Amino acid sequence: MLTGFNVAILGGDARQIEMVRKLNEWDATLHLVGFDKLDYGFTGANHIDMDDEVIEKLDAVILPVPGTDAAGNIESIFSNQQITLEKEWVERTPSHCLFFTGITNDYLTSMIHQANRKLIPLFSRDDVAIYNSVPTVEGTIMMVIQNTDFTIHSSRVYILGLGRVGMSVARAFHGLGAKVFVGIRRSEHYARVMEMGLTPFYLNELEQVSGNCDVLINTIPAEIVTAAVIQKMPGHTFVLDLASKPGGTDFRYAEKRGIKAVLAPGLPGIVAPKTAGKILANVVLQVLKESTGKDEHE
Repeated sequence: MLTGFNVAILGGDARQIEMVRKLNEWDATLHLVGFDKLDYGFTGANHIDMDDEVIEKLDAVILPVPGTDAAGNIESIFSNQQITLEKEWVERTPSHCLFFTGITNDYLTSMIHQANRKLIPLFSRDDVAIYNSVPTVEGTIMMVIQNTDFTIHSSRVYILGLGRVGMSVARAFHGLGAKVFVGIRRSEHYARVMEMGLTPFYLNELEQVSGNCDVLINTIPAEIVTAAVIQKMPGHTFVLDLASKPGGTDFRYAEKRGIKAVLAPGLPGIVAPKTAGKILANVVLQVLKESTGKDEHE
């Protein structure tokens, strides 16, 4: 149980709702910022402002999956108020306070470090990435079906990257009868793709093979689906970029060429926010339970 733990949740989307529910079940004392437009409330949860004195008693702060922007601003779909996370605010929290985010950026990482607090980017954890691969795969299949006029079965699907998401996506499309090609950089990944019964190719060959592509799914957060690659694609090719913003695709040139290309870095939160929220909540709970506890900090 998290009885006596003070947890602030700052902004976010439907995933945060599931986190509120889960933390409430575990008896944490919750303080919400940026939820004033919710149609319903949560018993035992307090709606506060960023200048509330409870900040000085917090054991954890949960940010939305995107964290902040480069100026410290936090998005919330449940409020029109401006929420900004600044170093002075962070320094008002107790020294043991943990800060959770989905992903981080230079501003957030630097600020939390300067304030000598601990930042936990949840999407950098293997357990979160593996759990999230399930709704990501389902969302990927949904988007491919919605944006193409041919079956996945027998289509030529090129997947870039054999990380946790790439591997799960490759297996799923193979199971649906697609001809799956996986772009990799390392020889051990080449061997793994072969072992999976798929066709590997090295990423430096992408421009040469893209002319054979019906669907291209990118998981690599680097500029890789360039204009030269897109120029060789058939006109019916659908490009789905799952990498974090700004993705790895030249979307400007794709539009100019008439190639449909979509950036979708947060599919779990789009297609299955309830499940995605539970995944994050369970990991946050695990981390909080593993922490030394409030009494030992005081």
